[in-house]
Amino acid sequence: MLKGISPLLNAEVLHALRAMGHGDDLIIADTNFPSDSVARQTRLGKLLRIDNTTAVEVVEAVLSVMPLDAFVDDSAAHMEVVGSPDDVPPVVR
Repeated sequence: MLKGISPLLNAEVLHALRAMGHGDDLIIADTNFPSDSVARQTRLGKLLRIDNTTAVEVVEAVLSVMPLDAFVDDSAAHMEVVGSPDDVPPVVR
């Protein structure tokens, strides 16, 4: 048993995170993002799901085991809120 790892991070997600290196991208998306079609175009080739939670909780879980690259200017990005481009959603804060 691994201690201190969020139960949200299932074996497939942990495996993908472990395989990532500097410069690799990770997308944490909601239901409205075309996740399946985008995932099929990646090296992994399949969608990894973390259901029944919020994007905020997923981001916190991922960042608990994998830091953002500090040597690049934009190590994280987010989509704008439709109709309110200056709003900052909780997941971004």
